[in-house]
Amino acid sequence: MIVVTRLNDRQFAINPDLIERIHVNPDTTLVMVDGAKYIVTESMTEVIDRIAYYRARVIALAHSGAAVDSGPQLGIVSDLDDSADRAEQAVPLRPRKI
Repeated sequence: MIVVTRLNDRQFAINPDLIERIHVNPDTTLVMVDGAKYIVTESMTEVIDRIAYYRARVIALAHSGAAVDSGPQLGIVSDLDDSADRAEQAVPLRPRKI
């Protein structure tokens, strides 16, 4: 997310991947992919620089291999040894109505 400022000096964060285009006439207007428009105080160059910094940061984090604790992690599940156990754990399906 990048932080930009509305004309009333209130800041808000926006997902730069959802920006379709940027207009300057004379205010900087962010046009989103869903058609929403946001007028901001930053110049087009500033917005583009923030987007570039955001994307560079995402790539740097991906390359650093830094673990991000975002919830359950994937892991290896050992195979079940007994086929009997497997049968007990199976959930029977209801017959289809034709």
